[in-house]
Amino acid sequence: MHRPEEKSMQRSVPTYEDAQLVLKLYELRREEKLRAAREWFVTNFSPASIEDVKAVSASTGPENAYYRMVTSYWDMAASLVVRGVLNVDLLLDSAGEMILIWTKLEALVPTIRETMTAPNFLVNVEKLIAGSANAQERVRLFRQRLAAQRQRAAAGAGKP
Repeated sequence: MHRPEEKSMQRSVPTYEDAQLVLKLYELRREEKLRAAREWFVTNFSPASIEDVKAVSASTGPENAYYRMVTSYWDMAASLVVRGVLNVDLLLDSAGEMILIWTKLEALVPTIRETMTAPNFLVNVEKLIAGSANAQERVRLFRQRLAAQRQRAAAGAGKP
């Protein structure tokens, strides 16, 4: 017998309804405030420690809202897969940003959940990635890309 998560994460043939839902999720991503939040997260937020996350969470500036918007948007999208409403492969075809967000935060997630009293933080993203070899491979590739970016930044910082 399958646990509910296992059954819902099983691969199925995408349906017309899956396609419509992915298009709706894409449309939501184009909303002006969410677009600004996503741009900030991808280009400006690279937390190295829980202190970086706490600083953003305590911020009175737009970064606090940006952080919450991006993480909750992608966890909501992942929940549709985890709950069996949306085909995993169809979402992953256009969810590279979700994989990047997870990769940036994954090492900090246990600490975020514990110290910030957020036991369900990105739990659906984690389940989706854990249940998909495709997503796990993409995380591996993003880890390499982020490590290379950090090396370039460190090398550039050492130049006169």
